[in-house]
Amino acid sequence: MNPSTPVEDLLLLPGNWNFDYTYFAGATASRFFAELRDNQRILGRRCPGCERLVVPARSYCDACYVATRDEWEPVGTEGTIDAFGFISTKFPGLPDPPLVIAFVTLDGADSAILNFVEGIDLSDESAAGEYLFTHDRVRVVFSEQREGRITDFHFESVPNS
Repeated sequence: MNPSTPVEDLLLLPGNWNFDYTYFAGATASRFFAELRDNQRILGRRCPGCERLVVPARSYCDACYVATRDEWEPVGTEGTIDAFGFISTKFPGLPDPPLVIAFVTLDGADSAILNFVEGIDLSDESAAGEYLFTHDRVRVVFSEQREGRITDFHFESVPNS
């Protein structure tokens, strides 16, 4: 684009991506999701290069780009929020906003996993953000009905002691 092009000359092209698909999870992700569904456990795999326990379990380390070990290791059901964000727009397939989603490093893990944080008053995002900064510990809560998906659990805040 030429930086001198007037804004009114730029085109807006509407579009819509609404399609069905089937995701092939592969052996590692399939085991990870089956453990969520069947055993209410979150497992990781360790990298032989950097020794990080990668959660969610992956076939390759995202830091070293080497195959992870075949052994599976459980992590804790509590962890620390590394980053969070608010969702205020309705998206197909997600619950109605407002929502908060967070990257959480579970106890024993060396990488973060993304999921929703529930049980937070989101009527005032500024106050909710302050709360999450000062109450950054969360626990895993598994759904009663699990399907082998990342939404088989969510996080809830752990009160400061």
